[in-house]
Amino acid sequence: MRVPGPARAAGPVVRRRLVVRGVVQGVGFRPHLAVLADDLALVGGCHNDATSVGVEVEGPASAVAEFERRLVSDAPPLALVESVTGHDLPVQGDVAFVIGRSAPGDGSRTLVPPDTAPCTACLGELFDPADRRYRHPFITCTHCGPRLSITVDLPYDRARTTMAGFPLCRACATEYADPRDRRYHAQPVACHDCGPALAARLPGGTVLARGTEPALAAAIEALRDGRIVAIKGLGGYHLACAAADAGAVMLLRARKHRPDQPFAVMARDLATAGTLVEVGQAGTLLASKERPIVLLPARPGGPVAARVAPGLGELGVVLPYTPLHHLLFADRPDGSPGAPPVLVMTSGNVSGEPLCYTDEAALAQLGGIADLFLTHDRAIAVPVEDSVVGWSADGGVPIRRSRGYAPLPVDFPAGPAAGSAVVLAAGAELKNTVALSRDDRAFVSAHVGDLATLASREAHQRVTDQLLGFHRSTPALLVCDMHPGYASRQWARRLAAELDVPVLEVQHHHAHLAALAAEHGRLAEPLLGLVFDGTGYGCDATIWGGELLLLRAAGRAADRLGHLGRVRLPGGDAGVRNPVRTAALAMLAAGVSLTSTPVGDELSAAERAFLTRAHESGRGFADTSSVGRLFDVASALIGIRYRISYEAQAAVELEAAAGAWRLACGVTAPELALPVTCTGDGVLRLDPDPLVRDLAAALADGAEAGALAWAFHEALARAGAEIADRAAASTGVRTVGLSGGVFVNRLLLAATTARLRERGLTVLTHARVPANDGGLALGQAAVGRQHVIMPTPACPR
Repeated sequence: MRVPGPARAAGPVVRRRLVVRGVVQGVGFRPHLAVLADDLALVGGCHNDATSVGVEVEGPASAVAEFERRLVSDAPPLALVESVTGHDLPVQGDVAFVIGRSAPGDGSRTLVPPDTAPCTACLGELFDPADRRYRHPFITCTHCGPRLSITVDLPYDRARTTMAGFPLCRACATEYADPRDRRYHAQPVACHDCGPALAARLPGGTVLARGTEPALAAAIEALRDGRIVAIKGLGGYHLACAAADAGAVMLLRARKHRPDQPFAVMARDLATAGTLVEVGQAGTLLASKERPIVLLPARPGGPVAARVAPGLGELGVVLPYTPLHHLLFADRPDGSPGAPPVLVMTSGNVSGEPLCYTDEAALAQLGGIADLFLTHDRAIAVPVEDSVVGWSADGGVPIRRSRGYAPLPVDFPAGPAAGSAVVLAAGAELKNTVALSRDDRAFVSAHVGDLATLASREAHQRVTDQLLGFHRSTPALLVCDMHPGYASRQWARRLAAELDVPVLEVQHHHAHLAALAAEHGRLAEPLLGLVFDGTGYGCDATIWGGELLLLRAAGRAADRLGHLGRVRLPGGDAGVRNPVRTAALAMLAAGVSLTSTPVGDELSAAERAFLTRAHESGRGFADTSSVGRLFDVASALIGIRYRISYEAQAAVELEAAAGAWRLACGVTAPELALPVTCTGDGVLRLDPDPLVRDLAAALADGAEAGALAWAFHEALARAGAEIADRAAASTGVRTVGLSGGVFVNRLLLAATTARLRERGLTVLTHARVPANDGGLALGQAAVGRQHVIMPTPACPR
């Protein structure tokens, strides 16, 4: 593409070669350069390769300098310029600015941009009857729409996306070739005449309706009739139903075998969201181009069925983030209403399996759940789940990092040449993500999920292959968790053997703290960390989960300075599913009679006999230092949740009860003891037995469950702050990080942060990757990168 060069201004003429790196492909960057060159009367050209955008620009020296400044300052909305390097060239006397064809390129690959919600201009056209893209379900431009989810390979051109099979019509081709058009070189661009098409299908695959309006009409009718619709979105399928229809919600729960785990809802617009939840300052995040699900306090009496998110007092709300979503909610051209204004919008998968993103998998796996499929013929190259952010008074708390954010990198401080070695981190067993480190940055994949099934492990392999393919990389080091039973560890060891490269096992909580240090650029400095979670394999082959660590040696090593005292877990996973059993063992350990609380009534005779024998014999349980299990103890002991149907349910409902009581009552709760002791080898320890005794005594005295739930959070926050303060005094390190899945609990996060700051300590919390296992791969990659530079001790001392 050639842009005619205007008459040049007077002055000395120079020519510069510039290389621009960052998120500069798929975001309208070359059109931006062409328009800028035209404005400044410059000539030359630009092109993509797999590593960057290359530019040669010629004209008056002052105009060329202005071009270099404005290529960054005036960059397109989705661009992220990370570096611009340049040098002088001989003047060539070009007569135009030319956008050249893409080239393969050598060296570090450029960044794949994330998917984003439709921009204001596209939405305006979507609902403008005079526009040729009126009600086109795939409207997009260089400023918005699908990117990662349609990318097959780099450099990012239409031929390397899943739009390759849709040749442009004459009108779209004209826009695509016009440097002044918003769709100039927009790779997903299409219209009704040349783009993908909607279809409504029955569970067996039979086409019920084809084309935008017939397919939409069928889906809207099904949703309004209380049926379940599988909807193909940006990165995979959703299962949707009317959120206010209690029967539809219960039908979805029954078919998906998901009795209690909360569903997210999609609200038609921000005003509708305001009828569901207390939006407040979270409105900016809800309406952002990333469009995450945001967890917010539910409004009493909001237009959703009680079983959408039972027992929580909050809802996960997302706004429409594809043109198709907007069309579903909008009134139809004939004046008939669109879909109900609030829809349950949950991941399209069988519980425990990965997200369905191909039409074949969706029909095969969701046919027993959905009554209708609203689908289309644009393939999804990279499956991408919705991102989830919890909202607190201090802003967003990342819970799942995926659509809108992945795969943007986290930068490491520039290091020695060894920092350019490719490190591949296998991630955790639950909430898995994969990370690749190269050239002083880590690329964390979108959410993969739990690796319990063959299908999920295949998804893990596919995501890894895509990540390595995008970066044309072969790892020099594999990094994984130490847990001998983790599928991710076994996978890493197999791949390392195939590639004949070393594998590094990093202790779980060390990786959590390293992830936090990495996202804050603090790997070069010592960092104290409270790392609280449910399960992490410890260096002594027991289950850890309430750790005070000192990260040192640029993240390569960690010292265990303290931990939670023993919380016994009976029967492994069965104990996790039955918090009442863990509570009973904790009561027996603390000298509390089982008959003194409702725990005794909840236990079966067989459970009571087994637990009594286990306590007396010292067998039949696993020792843990897990704060997650302590949450289970508290939740069951005070009668909030005895048995769970989804991960962390007891802890989540305990947090909800504490938050509701604090909001409603706002009075002082009982003070519970969680004393800090010091062992003979100088390791600090939080003793849970007095806490258990205090909870049982307060319950017997008539304290409300919500008051005790809040008192538990306060006790843990105080004790965490005290143990960290003692470590700060002995080490001289005054910065404390909070990581691990327990710290997605926003009440505990806020309370612990406040107590630490009261003691004059600086606090770091997660802002870019989750505190839970979704962030673990970043920490593994960070430790692995440092290990390449200098070998790493195997375990916290």
